[in-house]
Amino acid sequence: MQRILVIHGPNLNLLGQREPEIYGTLTLETINDALQQTASELGCCLTSFQSNSEGALVDAIQGAIGCYDGILINPAAYTHTSVALRDALAATGIPFVEVHLSNIHQREPFRHHSYLAPLAVGQICGFGMDSYLLGLRALFNHSKSR
Repeated sequence: MQRILVIHGPNLNLLGQREPEIYGTLTLETINDALQQTASELGCCLTSFQSNSEGALVDAIQGAIGCYDGILINPAAYTHTSVALRDALAATGIPFVEVHLSNIHQREPFRHHSYLAPLAVGQICGFGMDSYLLGLRALFNHSKSR
């Protein structure tokens, strides 16, 4: 059975309250519940983790070695700033998909660049919660075909 780690970056714990005009009104708990339901349908095991701390996210990525077959990550603001997350993902060699609730390419210019995307299996953005669900299916299918 495939094991997938879902990593939610900074401020995603505030979903439902934070800028609903951009991020919608769904909570992180709702997203995690939908991911668990999709994982059950696919027949994979899913663990979710959220932190506002870059170091804790790096630790979670490094801790995935030997435990997970794939990582689904919404690095949030660290997408555009964190070489540390990029280096951790590169070091693990674990396939990952980068997801975003909003379309980062339609937002402020500084959000257009991702340090992680060049290493990712793929990037899905702009579909709200469906970005996560599509990302999970894509990661599952990619890992299954390896």
